[in-house]
Amino acid sequence: MNGSRGDTRALVAGVCEGAHALPGVDVGVCPPFVYLADAGAAIADAPVFLGGQDCARTGDGAFTGEVSARMLADVGCSFVLVGHSERRTLYGEDDAEVAEKAVLALAAGLSPVICVGETLEEREAGRTEATVMRQLDAVIERLDRDALARIAVAYEPVWAIGTGRTATPTQVNEVHAVLRERMATREPEVAAGVRILYGGSVKPDNAAALFAEPEVDGGLIGGASLDVGQFLDICRAAA
Repeated sequence: MNGSRGDTRALVAGVCEGAHALPGVDVGVCPPFVYLADAGAAIADAPVFLGGQDCARTGDGAFTGEVSARMLADVGCSFVLVGHSERRTLYGEDDAEVAEKAVLALAAGLSPVICVGETLEEREAGRTEATVMRQLDAVIERLDRDALARIAVAYEPVWAIGTGRTATPTQVNEVHAVLRERMATREPEVAAGVRILYGGSVKPDNAAALFAEPEVDGGLIGGASLDVGQFLDICRAAA
């Protein structure tokens, strides 16, 4: 929940301009709901994808204040985040709610980015793998082969978001490998192609090292995405 209408237009315009010089890198932006139409207009024919920060866990109906997955698709979104750590920790969303959102997003033609991650307490107690697998399982147990091929997964350790702390590249790769192995127990060929992103204080100075890990397919960028220069530097690292 950052920025203004003008800020969003300027940010997206800058990202679009830079994205033309990044062949082979998929770039997406997720502005607040009220600025999605403005962002979509700014994107126009640029090689940038539009996404939603969240969607409702229900379809259309009398749910005042909610934004459905169908509505996001209707304004040009191609993907949506579900289960972001802030939704889980600040708003109490549980695994079942996240799974329902993912299913609705797929039904609306969107690619859901399934966010998973452990708290500092869970990591220190040695429960990282159990936590992220539980969160992932709640979603993938409801998906068939075709649906699984349309998702992405974002590992975002809660303790490394907005804190300045970052998991080491090795730690990140280990968790990503566990997530991919979990999906491979269902569909080995599909799991190999699912993008697994890292989202935990990714910045220009650590992006290259993170993206160099074999199981890291990109990033879900937080605070650094509010600065066009920093965001594009991270995108260049992905190239």
